[in-house]
Amino acid sequence: MAETENSPTGDYIQMDKMDWVPFPEGLCKGPIRWKLLHVSPEAGAWTAIFDCPEGTSFAKHIHMGPGEYFLTKGRMNVRGGSTEGGATAVAPGYGYEACNAQHDHTEFSEDSEFYMTFLGPLNFIDDDGNTIALVGWQQVYEAWQAATGG
Repeated sequence: MAETENSPTGDYIQMDKMDWVPFPEGLCKGPIRWKLLHVSPEAGAWTAIFDCPEGTSFAKHIHMGPGEYFLTKGRMNVRGGSTEGGATAVAPGYGYEACNAQHDHTEFSEDSEFYMTFLGPLNFIDDDGNTIALVGWQQVYEAWQAATGG
């Protein structure tokens, strides 16, 4: 169980006291784990840290709002990596994702970890561009509660 301190003006979480849980099936390939750190209903934002073993990847998605990440460990090929017109992030590294940034292929070529704040939902799509899941703060909060018995 996580050590937390909540007040009307902010939250604190002792991250090393939280358990990692599997990221929802269908939204990634391979055993990606995550910790939900904060949801902000008033801003439509959510913050999480992800543990991504070598060879894992996220399903195809579009950022409906901007986001910022900090790669704390490893290497992440964002939108296919530098060789495919995206970015190859190497820890320690910072990245910004604009509204409507589409990620057809984001994978991890080595064990990696990154922290990210999403300002709006992610639209997970199939190969034809059809929505398979719209994932915002409420959906991640519910998924986290279900995974942790919250």
